Amino acid sequence: MLASKGTRVAFQGEPGAFSEEAAVQLLGEAITTVPRATFDATFRAIAERAADALLVPVENSLAGSVLRVFDLLLESDLTIAAETILPIEHHLIGRPGATLAGIRSVASHPMALAQCERFFAAHPALKRVPAEDTAGSVREMFERQDNTGAAIAGRRAAAHYGGVILASDVQDHAENFTRFVLLHPAAVAAQASVPGGDKMTLAMRLAHKPGALFSALEPFARRGVNLLKIESRPIHGRPWEYQFFLDVEAEAPARLEEALADLRRAAHEVRVLGLYPRARSSRKDSAAVPGRSR
Repeated sequence: MLASKGTRVAFQGEPGAFSEEAAVQLLGEAITTVPRATFDATFRAIAERAADALLVPVENSLAGSVLRVFDLLLESDLTIAAETILPIEHHLIGRPGATLAGIRSVASHPMALAQCERFFAAHPALKRVPAEDTAGSVREMFERQDNTGAAIAGRRAAAHYGGVILASDVQDHAENFTRFVLLHPAAVAAQASVPGGDKMTLAMRLAHKPGALFSALEPFARRGVNLLKIESRPIHGRPWEYQFFLDVEAEAPARLEEALADLRRAAHEVRVLGLYPRARSSRKDSAAVPGRSR
C-alpha cells in the first residue's frame, strides 16, 4: 500500500495546484497534503517531520524534465515508490461575477502562460502577469478583489478558492501531461512498494573516455530492456563532466536485474532510484494507477 488515511504528502505549490491534484489522483482523498513553497523546501519536509512522503513532478510532455527535482533527488536518500501521469488542463478562472469580456489581465506561472499562446493570440488585449504558481495566481486574484483580473490554473484551484471558469481548456495542446513520482525514504519505499514493478529509474557515472556510454547501454539492448529516457546532468564540482539519469522498462523483472548487473560492471557508479509499475499517459487510463488506496 502506497499510503493510508492521514498519510502526509508534501508537494511544491499552493492548495489547488496540479501537484496536489496528482497526489490525490495517485493516493486518494484520504491523504493529508502539505504545500511547500519551493522544491528545496519540499525535499526537506520529511527530514523536518512535516511529511511522510513527497509527490514531485519530474517531466512534462511538452516542456521536458524538471531539472531541479533530479538534482535534489540525487542529493537525497529518497526512493521512487510509484509514478502517476496527470493530464494538464488549463482554464481561465475569474471571480464570481466576472466575465471574459471584462477581463484585462491574466496571471499564472510562466510555463502555463506559454502553453496558452493560441488563447492569447485570440485575445491580444489581455496582459500576461507572471506568477510563482498556478493555484497561487488564483488566490492572489481573490485577494486583489478585482473582477478585471483572471488566472490560468486547473479545476482544483478554481474549486478550492471559489473561482468560476470563464473559458475551459485554453491550453494549446490537448495532449499535455506531467509525470509525477512519489518519494519515500528507502526503508519505507520497500514496505510500500507495489507488486509488478516493470520500470526502473537509475543514475550512473561513467569513465570519461570513448565508448563508455555505449558499453553502459549495450546490455539493455542485449537483455531486451527498453530504454525509455536518458538525460545528462552536470556533476557538481567537476566542470564538463556529466552523470546520466535513465528510465528503463522490461516485462520480466529478471531482465532488469541482469542488465543492472552488467551496467554495474561497465559504470563507475550506479544508483537505483526506484523500481515501480509504469503509469500510462492516455486520458482514459492515466487515473488508473496501480497501488491506489482510498
